[in-house]
Amino acid sequence: MPHPARALALAIAALLLFGSAAPAEAAKKKANRPAAAQTRSAAKPKAKPRARPAAAPTRQPLVRQQSKAAQLNRIYDEYWDASMRLNPLQATFQGDARHNDQLPNILSAAYRQQSHDFTVEWLGKVEKIGTDGLTGQDLLSYEIFVRDARMSLAAEKYPNWMLPVSQYYNLGSIMAILGSGSGAQPFNTVADYDSWSKRSLGIAPLFDQAVANMRDGMKAGVVQPRDLMEKVLPQLDAVIKPTAEESIFWAPVRNMPEDFPEADKARITAEYKRMIEYRIMPAYRALRGFIATEYLPATRTSDGLGALPNGQAWYTQNIVQSTAATLDAKQIHAVAEQRVASLQAQITATLKDNKIRGSQQKVLRNMRTDRSFQYANSEALLTRYKQLQAQVGSRLPALLGTLPKAPLEVRAVEPERAASAAAVAYQPPLPDGMRPGILYVNTANLPTRRRWSAPMQFLHEGIPGHHVQLGLQQELDKLPRFRRLGGDIAFIEGWGLYAESLGEQLGVYQDPYERIGYLQAALTRAARMAADTGVHAQGWSKRQAVDYLVKTADMPTEDATAEVERFMALPGQTLPNGLGELKMVELRERAKAALGPRFDLRRFHEEILRDGSMPLDILDAKMTRWIAAETAGTPAPAATP
Repeated sequence: MPHPARALALAIAALLLFGSAAPAEAAKKKANRPAAAQTRSAAKPKAKPRARPAAAPTRQPLVRQQSKAAQLNRIYDEYWDASMRLNPLQATFQGDARHNDQLPNILSAAYRQQSHDFTVEWLGKVEKIGTDGLTGQDLLSYEIFVRDARMSLAAEKYPNWMLPVSQYYNLGSIMAILGSGSGAQPFNTVADYDSWSKRSLGIAPLFDQAVANMRDGMKAGVVQPRDLMEKVLPQLDAVIKPTAEESIFWAPVRNMPEDFPEADKARITAEYKRMIEYRIMPAYRALRGFIATEYLPATRTSDGLGALPNGQAWYTQNIVQSTAATLDAKQIHAVAEQRVASLQAQITATLKDNKIRGSQQKVLRNMRTDRSFQYANSEALLTRYKQLQAQVGSRLPALLGTLPKAPLEVRAVEPERAASAAAVAYQPPLPDGMRPGILYVNTANLPTRRRWSAPMQFLHEGIPGHHVQLGLQQELDKLPRFRRLGGDIAFIEGWGLYAESLGEQLGVYQDPYERIGYLQAALTRAARMAADTGVHAQGWSKRQAVDYLVKTADMPTEDATAEVERFMALPGQTLPNGLGELKMVELRERAKAALGPRFDLRRFHEEILRDGSMPLDILDAKMTRWIAAETAGTPAPAATP
């Protein structure tokens, strides 16, 4: 699952208009990629051709190709630095501290025009060079850059800017996380403190612009559902305090490094008190007052994006941009419902085959509450994950031959993070062996950590899931930064879910309850996809969607309500993960059908992973080329180092 910092970066990226620079879910998750994959095609060298007079001319296209690739890489490098200047918040989330003192009005019409012009300019530079002669990573980089830029331009047709605040995307919460020192904004040096003080000058104009944009939305009939905005008010109330010392923004002062000079400590303390009480808090109070008195009465009673002007086309654009799906919302809904029925049948068969008595609902509730599914202590929980690591490692060579160089280390979540940390989360390795990949297991609240959930969580977050995919990406350090520091959530999370489906072959679903746990998790994801498309494209109400999740996926009403409100605020949010997994299954079956007995699952998995995260339509095109090369008996071209 996405790390909280990664999810926050994705939320910020939703405001920034050039998608090719956006972090992934990513999320989920950063990108480099597999050095081992770069040499795989060398295993089958071709015979040396005989010399002939035409030899010299045949070498000239290679020179032009290298020149073209070099030109593009120079453009990508210049583009990235320019994008960080345009998007200082994104730079902060990427760990680029050069612009930490800047907060442009990213909601203004002027900024939207500037972003449009920026996208058109850099897309034009890349397309002017073209694809002729490009192969391997050079071709993929070109395709990803152009695809993302065109998607960004297509999205400008829809007024996302009129909906700048919801309970799941609240500018006030984002600024509070940054300014509290618990987010990406650093507070390590005196210069860091000065940077945030200067950046905070942009909060009031940004909030004022959000209000202006919401007023424009009220006039155009583009407003949020009331249920979402009612829950924004408590979020703002939690930040608004009468004094600086009571505010979350005071935490950096409270935690100021002891080695700061006394004069700087005194200056910063006085400056932050003025900043919080006379600059930041008034901006929060004004935003809260507008939402409570003007916006809430204007919110809508409808729930789906389809109820807004041009809403169906807007939802379709969200789907295409986030998933590259060729299916429309109605087709995705049908696929999700079919998958729900299939998974329900598989659960029924598993219960029958293992002579487990009772209905699905009764068995699932027993799995959640019976003490026999709990761990005796935190050490037993950690030991289980280490056992899974050894168990999976012994069988993995049958499914995948290329693994990341960085090891995976299982660690308990630190006590100070345990209250807010996920049950299991992955942190990618640092380059050059400075840190291994880390699988963090939350040993707090032990009664909620169920034995049957460990296998699927290890497969997803650890091996062969995120550690393999992201660890291999980390090794491709020659990629352009827009790929290396970006990523595609449908690919990354799709691979994580696909990795869960390999549990049978890896021997980790031996206990029937572990298999039922996996099937139920897959069923829940499919049901969420059906509910998402139901609300936004089928005319379902919020209540219908909640009832569907309760009945179909046996979710508690409170959890189902939270799920539905999340994709009401972020239409299509449930789709990338599931469609990513389905695309990988589809590609595998297509390769099997084309290659017959020559199909090699290890080679297929290596080809999926060797070029890192990418949009699913580009993955499809890449794998189509690979299948054609395998069918013809020629090796796929090596990735360009």
